[in-house]
Amino acid sequence: MPKRSFFERLTGAVKLDDDFSEDEKPTKLVSSNSIFDEEEEGQLSVDVYQTPSEIVIKTMVAGVKPEDLDVAITRDSVTIRGKREEDRTLSGEDYFHRELYWGSFSRTIVLPEEIDVDEAEALEKHGMLILRLPKVDKHRQAKLKVKG
Repeated sequence: MPKRSFFERLTGAVKLDDDFSEDEKPTKLVSSNSIFDEEEEGQLSVDVYQTPSEIVIKTMVAGVKPEDLDVAITRDSVTIRGKREEDRTLSGEDYFHRELYWGSFSRTIVLPEEIDVDEAEALEKHGMLILRLPKVDKHRQAKLKVKG
C-alpha cells in the first residue's frame, strides 16, 4: 500500500485510484449519522449602527413573508431566524447559474449596549428588515415619594 499524504492522514481521506485493489476500496466514506447529513443553515448579513438614542439593525430578507420571520430580543442580543422557500417548479438541470440561498437562516447579534425590549420595533419593507432598538438611558433618574 502506498504511503498516504499528510493531508490524507490528517483528514482521514482515502485516495481512490488504481493503487488499491477492489477489496481495499472503501464503500462508504461518511457514516449516516454524520454532521454532513444535517441541513446547512445560512447566516444573514447585517448592518448594525447606532444613533444617539437607538441601535439599528438592517438585513435583507427578500423572499420571506414577515409572518415567517422569528425575531427574539433580549436586553443585550437579537436573534433573527427564518426560512426562504425555493420555487420547486424548475429542476436543477434547467438552471444555467445559481447563487441565491434557499433554506433556513439565522443570525445572533450581541448588542454593544443594553436596549429597552418593550419599546423595540421591527419593520419589513421591500425585502429589508429594519430593527429599531431604543437604548436604555442609564443616566435617567426618577424621584420616588416615600409613603409613610
